Amino acid sequence: VFVAYIPHIFPMATLKSIGRKIAQERVRQKLTQEDLAGMAEIDRSFLSYLENGRRNFSVAIVLKISDVLRIHPARLFE
Repeated sequence: VFVAYIPHIFPMATLKSIGRKIAQERVRQKLTQEDLAGMAEIDRSFLSYLENGRRNFSVAIVLKISDVLRIHPARLFE
């Protein structure tokens, strides 16, 4: 079965859009990068790269960050 990717119907999340959502949620919750990084047990500079769409990430990182932010991981991919 062939399934076509249709961007206007199923927009694909990019590293930049995911990073932007992490940053928006962090700011909404009044957390600094230092706060979020510490709570998620990741380096602050790594978080900065993530928020700017400049680094790949693992599922484990997404789960840590979404857990700290108390959001469903899928929200980062919407």
